Formats: sequence, C-alpha cells, structure tokens
Amino acid sequence: MQEELKNITDEDKRFMQMAIQLSVDNVDNGGGPFGAVIVKDGEVVATGANRVVPNNDPTAHAEVTAIRNACAKLGTFMLDGCTVYTSCEPCPMCLSALYWARVKRICYANTKVDAAAIEFDDSFIYDQLDLPYEKRAIKCDHFMRNDALVAFKKWATKTDKTRY
Repeated sequence: MQEELKNITDEDKRFMQMAIQLSVDNVDNGGGPFGAVIVKDGEVVATGANRVVPNNDPTAHAEVTAIRNACAKLGTFMLDGCTVYTSCEPCPMCLSALYWARVKRICYANTKVDAAAIEFDDSFIYDQLDLPYEKRAIKCDHFMRNDALVAFKKWATKTDKTRY
C-alpha cells in the first residue's frame, strides 16, 4: 500500500492530523483510539470520536458520531460534497453509514490490519456476511413477510416521500 499519494494536499494532511489528534485525545478521555473530521468546501463541518464504552453505545464509532453531528449541523441526511478524514480505515458499519450519507471521499490513516493488531478486528463481520443465514453466528429467523410488506407497499405508492 502506498502511504503518500501525489494527490494528497497540505490541506488533506491538516484535516487528517485533526482526526489523528482526536483519536489520541479520545484515548485519554476514556474512548477508543479513533477520530473523524467531516469537511465541506475546505471547512470543518463536524468531528467525532469513538465513544462506544463511555456512552454504552456500540454504534458510537468516530465516523458515525461525526456523521450525526454533521447532519444535525447542516440540517440534512445527505453529506454530498463532504470529505471524511478518519484516523483509521472505516469498519463495515461506518463504511456503510458513509455510503448512505453519500460522502464524496473517505481519507484514512491506520488500516484495518493496524486495527486488528490492537484487537479491533472486523474480519469476522466480513466473514459472516459471506455465510448462508443458517451458518451465521447470530441466528436469523425470517417470518411475517406478508404483514411487513404492507409498509413497503404504502411507501411505494406514497407520492410525497423523500427518497434517500
């Protein structure tokens, strides 16, 4: 993997340093070693740090926290045009959230291999997704589909919906 790419600017490095500093400071503040900064048009929109343990919230990862903060500040659920600088390669949950938020770019410092080396290993999630439902570690039971389809049918015919 190439550490320094030619298209990385001094501004990119400045925002990444902010994300890295958030991760370092967060360890001292009882959180995990992860920080994220969301930038739009050269301005910091929001930041986030991993607060899983202090908040007793398994979704309080740095990127998700930064997404929540940015969306609240901007008054939208779409972060199109935003770049995310994160101290570590996003986990599957965070990567999915970043795609749902429609960010234009993700920049990261540490890799998922680096994270695994300090016992933040997400490979089991990727492995689980490749398994048939009946072989996954968490039992998945599928039932009452026809009842649940009522909401989907209602959504499909709704004329004033906001697509996302």
